[in-house]
Amino acid sequence: MTRALIILLTTLLLVPSGVDGQQSAEELSREIRESQLRLEEIRAERARLQSEMGALRDRVQNVSGQLQNIERQISTSRGVLAEIDFQVEATTERAQVTTGNLLRTREELRERQAVLTVRLRQIYKRGPLLTVQVLLGADSFVDLLNRYRYLQMMASYDRTLMTGIQELEAALEAQNQDLQESLVELRRLREQQLGEVAELRQVETEHQRTLDQFRTRERQTMTRMEQLEADEARLSGVVDDLERRRIEAENRRAAEGRAGDTPPTTLSAVDRGVLDWPVDGDLVYRFGPERRPNGTIFRWNGIGIRASQGTPVRAVRDGTVALAGPFEGYGPTVILSHGDGFYSLYLYLEDIGVVEGRRISAGQVVGTVGGTSTPEGPHLEFQLRVPGAAGTPEAVDPLEWLRPRGEQE
Repeated sequence: MTRALIILLTTLLLVPSGVDGQQSAEELSREIRESQLRLEEIRAERARLQSEMGALRDRVQNVSGQLQNIERQISTSRGVLAEIDFQVEATTERAQVTTGNLLRTREELRERQAVLTVRLRQIYKRGPLLTVQVLLGADSFVDLLNRYRYLQMMASYDRTLMTGIQELEAALEAQNQDLQESLVELRRLREQQLGEVAELRQVETEHQRTLDQFRTRERQTMTRMEQLEADEARLSGVVDDLERRRIEAENRRAAEGRAGDTPPTTLSAVDRGVLDWPVDGDLVYRFGPERRPNGTIFRWNGIGIRASQGTPVRAVRDGTVALAGPFEGYGPTVILSHGDGFYSLYLYLEDIGVVEGRRISAGQVVGTVGGTSTPEGPHLEFQLRVPGAAGTPEAVDPLEWLRPRGEQE
């Protein structure tokens, strides 16, 4: 009896030893859930950036903005990879913890099954009448009570042993299921990781391509800006020369007593905000300084009006054709003199429809829209020059002189 009690107490002390491992696995699961939430937030940010990238491409070819967007996409993609790497490590560690628990549970199950085997062998050898024989062999009532208690303890021990084995088998099955799920999740994460790496490489390739495009565009922009500045300087020189010649012609006519032959002034300050547009279309660029993506600033002396190639361009006021012909940098060009230092300029034409020196009327076609070889595409650049403080014509904002949109006659 004493030996059986010792075996009983020893077995009852054999409780599952995977409690710490279970807590560790729960902690890892919590960290994985938190990582998954962070991953969803990062992916949402990346989706927003990709949508923004599409808007940039649809709106304008802003290479600088695309470059910054791609750099942010690379940053978010690396964040996605970091979270996936963390989940892979955490899932691997959880699988290792589960594997350790599984091994310990199997060892404990084998020990209990061995004890159960010994116990069943003893019961089989004793036979089904052992309980009656033990009770009948009592020498006294006290001995009978002790024997009865011993039989109760043995029955309780047998039940505990069977229950423990059943619990261990259930725990073993649950741990094995958890391990299989961890391995499946691990495979999924690794496949996802490979996809993210491929996407990151694609974004980095696009980044390099856009960077090369940006540098090429920057060099082209600098070259075009230098060319535009030189063309604008020559154009201003031509207008100044036209004004000088106009004044000289008026002075000669006055000296010869032919002041009445001077063409009338057809444009003045009272015409601000009432001129008809030379061509209908959206604005490509506005008068004044424009900051380019590379940080440089260029000043436009007119406005760019987008229109289809070949669209008729009309004079905004009566005037004399002071220049009608090709002009380096602007192509076919028409300049109308409206008297008293007022000029209207029609640049990037395809064809010219007037003759130099002739008088024309407001609304008359001076040419057609060209500009197909420019970065802006088919458009008309329209400029207005008015008398300046120094006595020479100065460029002003044509939008202040043209009718507001919606008020065209």
